[in-house]
Amino acid sequence: MLQVALGIDIGGTNTDFAFVDRQGHFLAEESISTVGFPEPDVYVATLMDKIKLVKEQFSEPLEVVGIGIGAPMGNINKGTIEYPADLPWKGIIPLADLVSKHTSLPILVTNDANAAAVGEMVYGNAKGMKNFVVITLGTGLGSGIVVDGKLVYGQDGFAGEIGHTIVRPGRTNRECGCGRMGCLETYVSATGLKRTLFKIMADSIEGSELRDISFNEMTALHIAEAAERGDVLAIRAFDQTGEMLGLKLADVVAHINPEAIFLFGGLTLAKGLILEPTIRSFEENLLFVYRGKVKLMASGLNSKNSAVLGASALAWEKYEKYNDGDGALTGIE
Repeated sequence: MLQVALGIDIGGTNTDFAFVDRQGHFLAEESISTVGFPEPDVYVATLMDKIKLVKEQFSEPLEVVGIGIGAPMGNINKGTIEYPADLPWKGIIPLADLVSKHTSLPILVTNDANAAAVGEMVYGNAKGMKNFVVITLGTGLGSGIVVDGKLVYGQDGFAGEIGHTIVRPGRTNRECGCGRMGCLETYVSATGLKRTLFKIMADSIEGSELRDISFNEMTALHIAEAAERGDVLAIRAFDQTGEMLGLKLADVVAHINPEAIFLFGGLTLAKGLILEPTIRSFEENLLFVYRGKVKLMASGLNSKNSAVLGASALAWEKYEKYNDGDGALTGIE
């Protein structure tokens, strides 16, 4: 029987999952929509039914050693999701308890960006690195921080919420799903890019192929494709987004002095449109002592979901630790 870990990444739009072997190969993968479920227990039941269906359709029997879950505001200490800004449920969601109603397997819940950082360390470009940051750019902005080879969780398990640092304070700035104003992710994320574009279009009379698309229909892909075709306002939206991100990442370097910062997520699929202005702003705003020393690059796992990989790696680590293994898969305590 083939041993696998189940990795799950709960995003603001979709939830991805995969059965992952010890070498990080996706043996079967699928997704469901995260939205459309008014109650988290209904969502979890639907997700577990889909996972069971995929497992049953696999060509050979699978032995699942554990479940790792990455989610916005996931708390590894409690197995909860707490006050997520980018999910349809509010308050504290006892995710591990809800999942445990459907399985007796061990369950780990962590921040989705922390899971992505583990995936980058074990399977991506951060192999061998002890100090690095992963920034996830999706519906929101997440961050996973590794210092001296260990994930930074902080006192309550919520360290590293760079997306919810305030970049433009004041009541007149953008409202965030967390309830505050001016958070970074309201400017730098797929949603933030869209908000920036609509602000640019409102302030300009210049033509754009995007003017006939409503806000609810607009996606980051629309903006990227228009920018590739030379749409000036779309390019300006990416430039402003990258400028904001690079500025904030320069501050991150001053705090933890990482070897590298990796960008992962749907927004990074725009490649040079987001990377070039981000790198330019990053280098311009770095303290002189750091210039030329910190790599800023796309994730080495953009062909896969690094949060799924990282969540599965944590499940593997827990399994090995309690089954006479050395538990040294990630080197993260």
